Amino acid sequence: MIDIRQVREAPDTLREALRRRGRRDADEVVATLANLDAKRRTILQDVEQRKSERNRASEEVAQRKKRGADAAPLIAELKDLSDSIKTKDQALRDVDATLRERLLWIPNIPLPDVPEGDASANRLERSWGEPPRFSFAPRPHWDLGQALGILDLARGAKLSGSGFPLFRGAGSRLIRALLQFMLDLHTREHGYEEVSTPYLVTGETAQGTGQLPAFADEMYTTRDGLYLVPTAEVPVTNIHRDEILAADELPKGYTAYTPCFRREAGAHGKDTRGLIRVHQFDKVELVRFTRPEASAAELETLTRHAEAVLQRLEIPYRVVTLATGDMGFASAKTYDLEVWAAGVGAWLEVSSASTFTDFQARRANIRYRPAADAKPEYVHTLNASGVAFPRTLIALLENNQAEDGSVRIPEALVPYLGVDRLTPRGTP
Repeated sequence: MIDIRQVREAPDTLREALRRRGRRDADEVVATLANLDAKRRTILQDVEQRKSERNRASEEVAQRKKRGADAAPLIAELKDLSDSIKTKDQALRDVDATLRERLLWIPNIPLPDVPEGDASANRLERSWGEPPRFSFAPRPHWDLGQALGILDLARGAKLSGSGFPLFRGAGSRLIRALLQFMLDLHTREHGYEEVSTPYLVTGETAQGTGQLPAFADEMYTTRDGLYLVPTAEVPVTNIHRDEILAADELPKGYTAYTPCFRREAGAHGKDTRGLIRVHQFDKVELVRFTRPEASAAELETLTRHAEAVLQRLEIPYRVVTLATGDMGFASAKTYDLEVWAAGVGAWLEVSSASTFTDFQARRANIRYRPAADAKPEYVHTLNASGVAFPRTLIALLENNQAEDGSVRIPEALVPYLGVDRLTPRGTP
């Protein structure tokens, strides 16, 4: 959530930030927020003045009673004043609720160094590794997975519909191997604390990270109003909702594995084949809490932690800074990590590393105390996939395939999987 002081003190800056985000209604949005804020402050001033008058009248009633004077007329005025205060208090609560609801729909302010435009304006920062070359036409992962007996898309669709893959045999073990490898790397070498969170969250929890209200239609819900997590970022960030952290706790990092559920995946008929875009997938997430002055450096650290996974798995990738029109609602700056997948011949995003500045912290009321006697301030939150499994699997299978249909397993994953090569069914 943006700071209302941006509306009061820097409306032009806010309008420009929304325009950079592609919001054509920037003028209208800022004007509406300014009017609501002005109305709120007017009512608040009126309420405070009436409460001051009530206090003075109460004191006068007490003095008259003490002197034995007639206080009845003043008591009647006091009752009328109290009734008007109740009315004004309710009006204040109403305008507060309306203002907060409006603010919940406003995206985060992009940092100055974020390129402006749509996805075509995304900026390549660096790359690692070389895309493999083959003496044969590389096969896509859906063909490889079927031949290896590890991926059964047809039966997954029979069970739950399109976008719900079924892994079998070595495919299931490969999921477990990736999970354990990533969690071990992030906890043992990168210093994250592992947590296991619920997979269902409340609306308040989803609102805290920015999924609600803007993306309610993209989340799976239960009949009792809980939401299936679209990413572990949601429950993990909210671990410290409504808390005040000590300064010496920061930076603080958590890692978690969860399945992720997204209704929007596969919509509009784009990238629907195989594992490129699915409704349910596994992911290891990284979440960090930090002081505001350290968040820029923390984003670089977080991104390197996600990159380390891909380097250990020997997957060529590139790091791209997303433009204002391509990054997420809550993000102030995002690096996408895109892996090369030889079979589909495309760069596929496997991680988004983002800083949210104090946007999520304001929504979830996550603060820290800079010093023992200091006023609490909002932390900065960051997160990255560390990393998502489906497209990582795509790259592993497609980049490491041999002409006979077998697939080499990267050295870092061999101890977790127990074999260094997957072979087609019926092949020794």
